[in-house]
Amino acid sequence: MAELKQLNSQYIGGNWQEGSSSLQIENRNPYNGELIARYQAASKEDVDSAYQAAKKAQKDWEKTNPAVQREVFEKMVKVIEKRHEAIVDIIIREIGGTRLKAEFEIGLVKDMVKEAATFPFRMEGKILPSVTDGKENRVYRVPVGVVGVISPFNFPFFLSMKSVAPALAAGNGVVLKPHEHTVITGGTLIAKLFEEAGLPKGLLNVVTTEISEIGDAFVEHPIPKSISFTGSTQIGRHIGSVAGKNLKEVHLELGGNSGLIVLDDADMDLAVSAAVFSRFTHQGQICMSANRIIIHEDVYETFVEKYIAKVSTLTCGDPNDEKTIIGPLINEKQVKNTVKLIQMAINEGAEPLIKGEVKGNVVEPVVFGNVTKEMTIAKEEIFAPVVSLIKAANDDEILEIVNDTLYGLSGAVHSQNIERAAQLAKQMETGMIHINDGTINDEPNVAFGGMKNSGVGRLNGEWSLDAFTTTKWISIQHNRKQYPYS
Repeated sequence: MAELKQLNSQYIGGNWQEGSSSLQIENRNPYNGELIARYQAASKEDVDSAYQAAKKAQKDWEKTNPAVQREVFEKMVKVIEKRHEAIVDIIIREIGGTRLKAEFEIGLVKDMVKEAATFPFRMEGKILPSVTDGKENRVYRVPVGVVGVISPFNFPFFLSMKSVAPALAAGNGVVLKPHEHTVITGGTLIAKLFEEAGLPKGLLNVVTTEISEIGDAFVEHPIPKSISFTGSTQIGRHIGSVAGKNLKEVHLELGGNSGLIVLDDADMDLAVSAAVFSRFTHQGQICMSANRIIIHEDVYETFVEKYIAKVSTLTCGDPNDEKTIIGPLINEKQVKNTVKLIQMAINEGAEPLIKGEVKGNVVEPVVFGNVTKEMTIAKEEIFAPVVSLIKAANDDEILEIVNDTLYGLSGAVHSQNIERAAQLAKQMETGMIHINDGTINDEPNVAFGGMKNSGVGRLNGEWSLDAFTTTKWISIQHNRKQYPYS
């Protein structure tokens, strides 16, 4: 993108500007270490300026004709299509995503923006009856005002837009803080695209910085009434705590340890394909990824043979190569954590059926067999191409294993008996379960969210509309009311 240099700035009040912090941050390609951008981080003062700008712009935006609001989002889809190749390029360079991943992510973003385009005409109210004679109750749906959005590094274009587009479309102002490793794809790129689509200045603001510079200021600030965070459970707990102290509504999409179940009557080839896709897409750096494959003992050997054969064909390396399926992890820290978990699994008795090499930030597939639910590798969320295969004797044991986790984001069940699978799914302590499919699914009009330590609240469709609006009760007493003591 020709404007790439501008995208290493802050975007506040409709202006591209340097951050006022003394901290300078480098943004590097996770595959080859190439310097993509260097930027001056935002300070607490910049965060305040961003929230002030959003608050000021939101007042006029809320009053804007819904047809005019809708046009912005319809144009946004066209802008994304126009900039398609440039967006693919930055996803590959900044995130280490493969071309396949980039195309997948862009498709998700366009669907989300199209859904958001319907929101201006869905700000419906109600007329409700009253227990008091001559009284009329009106309930209005109104924007919360300003929404703070914090997005992660794995699917930053989509996971930022998942909150940003619906929040804006519901009449709010937004301040977005992308992850420091993906400031362009998760932040300033989105601002640039919305700018081109004609979004009023000041309505969307992007601050790029480190938490060490701003502390809890992004969440504690008095202006935002709602905070939407996607990221780790540990940080999500802290954000929820800070937001709660300040009486802010929070929407938390957190970690996962998803289980993909293969029953004894499953279509084995389909189950293998779904399991491979669910684990190795974007190097396993997806909260919905299938960390655990739980297989009925009657088909365990057959499944493992087919699974190993398919995993062995996956191409690893340069994400610029269209044949590459597994590119780099986001940084060296993630690689070191992964290597540590792999060694821990071996020490605890897991059998490495495939143990790929580590080349820079590229971790080749690692498949463990003979894993038990007590092992660390089966309990931890793994953001890497590492998977556990677990054998189970029957449906009851499968259910016990799949629910033996602190998380509950996504899951899948493979069986040719749909009702058997559905009954099992109902008993899974998981927010989203997909029958005869993979664990990685997201649709713009269907509730998305987890149970247990995987998050609080739901987004997408009517749930996003609820998340970023509130209701206001206005009553009208048409008859003269008599009061008991006046």
